[in-house]
Amino acid sequence: MGKEQALAEIKQAVAANKVMVYSKSYCPYCIKAKTALNQFIKPSQYTVVELDQRSDTDVMQDALLEITGGRSVPRVFINGKFLGGGDDTAAAAANGSLQKLLSEAGVL
Repeated sequence: MGKEQALAEIKQAVAANKVMVYSKSYCPYCIKAKTALNQFIKPSQYTVVELDQRSDTDVMQDALLEITGGRSVPRVFINGKFLGGGDDTAAAAANGSLQKLLSEAGVL
């Protein structure tokens, strides 16, 4: 897959899913982000793409860099907007803003 296809796939997925997480299954920061989300919603209420289980990991991460300004995972999107990574998502859970964003997105 080329970068243009990856960009299109990410944009479509972010638009179609109220909560979208780009992750790697073994990444501690990704686990941190999913744990923060799991405080408020069930794993079935959000979509996760495990990039380490795809053959186009690098292309997808390059596309995420273009969209979010960062290539690292996780990349968490709520209601079409980029929230941040693992630390950002955990901080949002701690300060109450994650619950507010999830509520505004209609998933709470």
